[in-house]
Amino acid sequence: MASTEIAGGYLPHFMLGAYMLMLIWLCYLGYRKGKATEDDYYLAGRGQGTLVTSLTIMATFFSSAALLGIPGVVYKDGISFFIFALNLPVAGAAVYLLGDRMRKLGKARHYVTPADLAGDYYGGTAVRLLAAATSALYVLPYVIMQIKAGGYLAQRLFPDSPPLEILGGSFTMYETGVWVLSFLTMAYVLVGGMRSVAWTDVIQGILLLSGMLVAGIATLAYFGGPSGYFEAVSELPEKAQSIPGNSDKWNAGMLFTICAFSSLGAIIQPGQWMRFYAAKNSNTLRRSALVFAVILPICFLFGIMLVALGGQVLFPPEITAEGVMPHPDVGKKSSEVDQIVIVMIQRVLPDMLGVTFGAIVVTLILISVLAASMSTADSNLHALSAVLTRDVYDRFIRPESGERERTWVGRIVIVAATLAAVALVEWSEDTEAFNPLELISQLMLLAIAFSSQLLPIAIDVLFLNKGTRQGAVTGLTAGLGMVLLLTVKPDLSFGITKVIHVSAVGAGINALVFALVSSFTAKIPEKRVDEFREIMKGKG
Repeated sequence: MASTEIAGGYLPHFMLGAYMLMLIWLCYLGYRKGKATEDDYYLAGRGQGTLVTSLTIMATFFSSAALLGIPGVVYKDGISFFIFALNLPVAGAAVYLLGDRMRKLGKARHYVTPADLAGDYYGGTAVRLLAAATSALYVLPYVIMQIKAGGYLAQRLFPDSPPLEILGGSFTMYETGVWVLSFLTMAYVLVGGMRSVAWTDVIQGILLLSGMLVAGIATLAYFGGPSGYFEAVSELPEKAQSIPGNSDKWNAGMLFTICAFSSLGAIIQPGQWMRFYAAKNSNTLRRSALVFAVILPICFLFGIMLVALGGQVLFPPEITAEGVMPHPDVGKKSSEVDQIVIVMIQRVLPDMLGVTFGAIVVTLILISVLAASMSTADSNLHALSAVLTRDVYDRFIRPESGERERTWVGRIVIVAATLAAVALVEWSEDTEAFNPLELISQLMLLAIAFSSQLLPIAIDVLFLNKGTRQGAVTGLTAGLGMVLLLTVKPDLSFGITKVIHVSAVGAGINALVFALVSSFTAKIPEKRVDEFREIMKGKG
């Protein structure tokens, strides 16, 4: 394994400390401005402007999966996975087409969660519970991944630091990173709610976008500019330069369905859905959609895809009978392809910039990866709190509870979820049966497969108005069941999931069952449908 040491003495400690102090300061400001209401705690008073909205949507969209897992796939398979970048303009279009309609309904009917909208439109308990369960199935693996990435990055920032001794216990740098990321993220979500989450996302969004651009520029410069870079890439093996790539996985159908459902599933997940509710007005979301569709694809292609492909040039992976294995300087097992971005920046930047300045830039980029993890973890913890409080506690445990009580219950949910996620991460280190980071890109796509099951009901409520309550219940049940079944028993797909992604299979079954059952069950009252249509036609 290549050395992961970062030179510069205490410089990384100082930079990381400054970053964390900034987050604490923003947390304090969010607390000072906040009010003890659900609208304020979960949606920042529904008054977020374009800058905050666009950056918090982008920061939530980009996670450790995007900055570690996706580059690992490009490094392993080559140019074929570049097509995945098409999911970003599709996601921007989804923000434009879906987001404003959701925002208008949320403002008019006081929605906080996705299940609020689904339950209100279709009526009944089952739709609400299924929508809430779908949201939770998306959130949980994402929180675990981000927390684990905190430990992973701490090891790279401070590779030679001794274990930390606290209260008689000894904590490795990995464990310290897990706990610090978890509790700092938990603290500012607890104290400031959506406002603190969004404000910290602004800083984290700027950091991760800047980090990606710096990494891309450094990679091109290392190869002597664009011409030298593309000349080096052109000498990669033929398989790495064509579909389906080194692992023979990325055929046209798989790439198309992953692009489509990664974008739509990631935009319709609960954390993003709540951001649409929180936007100030229609223009805010339209401008945010444009910013997202233009800026994020550039940064993604330039700062992730190019860096990962350059990694394949400098550290060529080995194709074996067991699969694609990373270069020894990258890792010793197949899952360690996720380290390619870290290995690359630690290789190219010090060589170009010198030890001290190189250490500054390397630390900045590693902090940007940490920012991506924290900005996704905070959004998902916050969303899970809203889902369990609004859709479970308020509806079925204590319907008579007031806003202040529900807000505090939401905080308890955040603490419990954080502790549970840390426990799972710690457990995963002691057993080979459960290790989320080993399959980080696969877990990302599985979570998106779950959130994609909200698409049929969202499209029906926002555009079609043809579905029924029974159709929504059976469709969601069928879609979620299919995703779970084919994830556990992929052979039961008879090869279909080797051609198209499981998210497309689940959503297709979901939509088909939804349409069939809706065709012979009681329609939604016309008065309710007209109310929803009038709200969505309104301005502002």
